[in-house]
Amino acid sequence: MQTTEHPSWLHRYATFIALCTFVLIIAGALVTGNDAGLSVPDWPTSFGSFHMPRMVGGVKFEHGHRMIAGAVGILTILLVIGIWVKDSRRWVRWVGFAAVMAVVAQALLGGITVLFFLPVAISTAHATLGQIFFCLTASLAFFTRPNWRWDEAKLDDPSSPSLQQVTAVMTGAILVQLALGGAYRHAGMGVVPHIVGAAVVTLLVAWAVSRILTHFAQQPALARPALLLGGLLMAQIVLGVESYMLKMAARGAPQPLPPVVGITTTHVAVGALTLVTSLYLTYQTHRFLAPRKEATEIASAPHQATT
Repeated sequence: MQTTEHPSWLHRYATFIALCTFVLIIAGALVTGNDAGLSVPDWPTSFGSFHMPRMVGGVKFEHGHRMIAGAVGILTILLVIGIWVKDSRRWVRWVGFAAVMAVVAQALLGGITVLFFLPVAISTAHATLGQIFFCLTASLAFFTRPNWRWDEAKLDDPSSPSLQQVTAVMTGAILVQLALGGAYRHAGMGVVPHIVGAAVVTLLVAWAVSRILTHFAQQPALARPALLLGGLLMAQIVLGVESYMLKMAARGAPQPLPPVVGITTTHVAVGALTLVTSLYLTYQTHRFLAPRKEATEIASAPHQATT
C-alpha cells in the first residue's frame, strides 16, 4: 500500500492555491471582457512606475489582474517549496516544479501581450496556459490529500476503449475547446470552430458519463464527478448560447455592456471548472478501474505483500 508523508496543512494550502488560481482565471476573463488589455500600456511597470496606479476604468481590471497573478505566483513558489521539503513523492515534486514553470511562462506571455499590443496567438496561448496552470494547481490539491493513492483496489472495466482512454481524450478535447474559445474571444477566428469543438466535447462527455452511470453507478468515487461533469457541461452549453446571443445583440455598443461581460466571464469560469472536473474524473478512472485484460492479469498474479 502506498503511503503519503506530508502534513495535512500542505493539502489545505494547495487547495487554497487552486482556488486562488480560479479567481485569477476570472480576473483574466474580466480583462478580456472589458477590453481592458491595454489599459496599462507597459510591462512590467505600470505607467512607467512600480507604484500603484489609479484604479479607474480599465486599469482596475488590468492592474488588478496583474496583482492577483503576482500573488498567485509567489504563493505557488511557497507551495512547491513546502512540497519539496515535506512530500517524499518525487513525481508530486515534479508536478509542483511544472506549476512554477507554468506560472513564470504565464507572466512572460502576459507581458508580451501588452508589449506587442495583444497579438492573437500570444493572447490565446496566455489564456490556454492559464487553464493548464489551473489543472496543475488543482492536481497538487488532489495529490496532497491524505488518502490519495494510485494502488486502490481496481474494478474491471469491460468496455473498449477503456474509460481511462475515453476520459483522457475527453479532457484533452475540453482543453482544445477552451483554446478555441480563447481564440474566438480574442477575435482570432470565427465562432464555427468553437461550435464544432463544443459538439465534440458534448459527445465525449455524454459517452463517458453514460458508461460510468451504466457500469459504476454504485461507485461514488466515479459516479459523483461524472454527474458533476454532466451538470457543468449542460450549464456551459446554456452559457455559451446566451453569451453568443448577447454579444451579437450588443455588437454595436460603444463599450462592453455589463450583462455581456458577466455572462462571458461566467462562461470562461464554468469552462475552467469543467476542465478540472474532467481531469479529476480521469485520475479517478486510473485509481479505481483497470481494463479487462489488465484486471485479469492482476487477479491471476501471485499475491505479493506491499509496503
